[in-house]
Amino acid sequence: MKFTKMQGLGNDYVYVNCLEEQIENPKEVAIKVSDRHFGIGSDGLILIKPSEKADFFMEMYNADGSQSEMCGNGIRCVGKYVYDFGLTKKTEVAIDTLAGIKYLTLHIEDGKVATVTVDMGEPILEAKEVPVVSEESQFMNQEVTVLGNTYHMTAISMGNPHGVIFVDDVKNFPVHEVGRELEVHEYFPRRANIEFLEVIDKKTANMRVWERGSGETLACGTGTCASVVAGVLNDKVNREVLVHLLGGDLLIEWREEDNHVYMTGAATTVFTGEIEL
Repeated sequence: MKFTKMQGLGNDYVYVNCLEEQIENPKEVAIKVSDRHFGIGSDGLILIKPSEKADFFMEMYNADGSQSEMCGNGIRCVGKYVYDFGLTKKTEVAIDTLAGIKYLTLHIEDGKVATVTVDMGEPILEAKEVPVVSEESQFMNQEVTVLGNTYHMTAISMGNPHGVIFVDDVKNFPVHEVGRELEVHEYFPRRANIEFLEVIDKKTANMRVWERGSGETLACGTGTCASVVAGVLNDKVNREVLVHLLGGDLLIEWREEDNHVYMTGAATTVFTGEIEL
């Protein structure tokens, strides 16, 4: 199998051009290639496929083989892949996903994609659509108790489910312990990505993320979008925020005029190769 290893802020995936390759049992392949000791090493597997509704279709699997609807960092790298490897000459690209079609603007430097702006669409706030179990129509700033501690969480979907918690010191927060419990909490019937956001000021924040199926990663695009939306709804940040993640920075803007969330960040090719399956 020919592949390309790519990363967006350290959130790394193995990419396969399925316009040319056919992958049997992608869940098993995702587990194998993601292993950082016996495989290539990644947070998961992303397949680039043809689409009847858009320019390309992105199909993604987490490191544990589970399938996800969308990945913000991953889709930026899809944009870089299709342009840099000559699958398209367009700088405005539509990518179909299980969370719907996402529209990408590719920013070119020296003939290659350097950064990508993704129209992530409208955030989903209705509890039943996130999905999250709630007696209210929306899960906003509600109490959740895990490991003997109570936190206030806001649940949002950006095509995949997120639970956002505001913390005072994200660097020293027990992300692994709390994230692991909340990912599989009974509130989330499809599990969830859990974000921990430390607000520095109205336009700057630090974030760490526990991703569904992968554990803590260096960045999460959809999670950063969900965190900024949660921050706006809880009157903690402005609609445009620079978010510092372990792997780098993302600029997130939730525009009032169309209610869409826009994410801008880097996309990087690490290496290409072949692996025997």
